[in-house]
Amino acid sequence: MTIEKQLPLIEEILSEYKACIGGDFDAYRNHVYRVINLCFSLGQFSAIEKEKIQLAGCFHDIGIWTAGTLDYLPPSESEASRYLNEKGLGAWNAEITEMIAMHHCICSCKDSSFALVEAFRRADIADFSLGVVAIGIPAALIAQTKAAFPNAGFHMQLLRLGTKWLFRHPLNPLPMFRR
Repeated sequence: MTIEKQLPLIEEILSEYKACIGGDFDAYRNHVYRVINLCFSLGQFSAIEKEKIQLAGCFHDIGIWTAGTLDYLPPSESEASRYLNEKGLGAWNAEITEMIAMHHCICSCKDSSFALVEAFRRADIADFSLGVVAIGIPAALIAQTKAAFPNAGFHMQLLRLGTKWLFRHPLNPLPMFRR
C-alpha cells in the first residue's frame, strides 16, 4: 500500500485549527494521517468513502483543543457537524459523527449501519495503542505509517491529559471510554 503523505482536504481543514492546536499541531496532524492511512488499508474504498474517512480523521479528537477538555467526543462531533453543514454535506452528519463517537469502542462496531465506523475504529485503536492492538493491520504497515508520520509527542500529550483528568475526577472513567 502507498502511504498518502499529503491530502489537500486534511491540510485545508487542519490549517483552520493550527492556532487553536498550537504546539501540538504536528503531533495531531501526524496522528490524523496515521489513522487515515491505516483505515485506507482496510478496504477498497470509493472516493466518497475516502473523503468521509478524512473528515472523520480531522475531527475525531479536535475537541481536545477546541473545548480544552479530555471529554472531547461531543465537541469533536459538533465541530464536524458544523463543517459538514457549512460545506453542504449535512447528509453525512450521522455517519461522520458515529465514526467519531465510536472510535474508542473496545468492542466491534460491525453492527453499525455504516461500514466505515468499524474500519475507522480499528485504525484509530491500532495507532492509539502504538500498534500493540493491531486488530488485523499488519505490523509492517503500522511501522511504515509511523515512519512516515512520527509521533511528535502525541501519545505523551494524551498521557499528560489523562493523568490530569484522573487526578481531577478519580471516580469517573476517562470520558472517551464511557460509550
